[in-house]
Amino acid sequence: MTTADFNSMVVRHSDFLRPYAVSLTHDNEDAKDLFQETMMRALLNREKYQFGTNLKAWLYTIMRNIFINNYRRNKKFTKVSGDAPSENVMYNADKTAYNEGWNNVRLSEVKKAVDDLPQVFRLSFELHYTGYKYQEIADLLNEPLGTIKSRIHFARKMLMSKLDR
Repeated sequence: MTTADFNSMVVRHSDFLRPYAVSLTHDNEDAKDLFQETMMRALLNREKYQFGTNLKAWLYTIMRNIFINNYRRNKKFTKVSGDAPSENVMYNADKTAYNEGWNNVRLSEVKKAVDDLPQVFRLSFELHYTGYKYQEIADLLNEPLGTIKSRIHFARKMLMSKLDR
């Protein structure tokens, strides 16, 4: 496949990428940037495309990965308005003092709600919460797998109803 053939195939499939970019970013300007970045990466990485495979899916994957990477990168940095004077110093999250009082109150409420669960549900839920897998809990308690799953499900529902604010 020549470069010109590949480029024409990418351009043909580019119309499907624009709505996908908007659905990911929810912003037209960011969607345009995402679309351009996707097209650039697709054209630069032409040799990584395996001829005969689904080009549209390949382009969607590139776009999704770029979006995820940008999201993770932007999540690390706090965006500051350009209107703010440069002398303002933003406090780092590490240096912020937190009041743990509310968390302690909520934690004690959660512990009490878990303790108030019926024994059958509480044991399955606590084992699952501590990291056991469904099958391990079923083997440990000599119960069918479906029973364990439903007990954990109902325990969660009971907890949500008790802790709903």
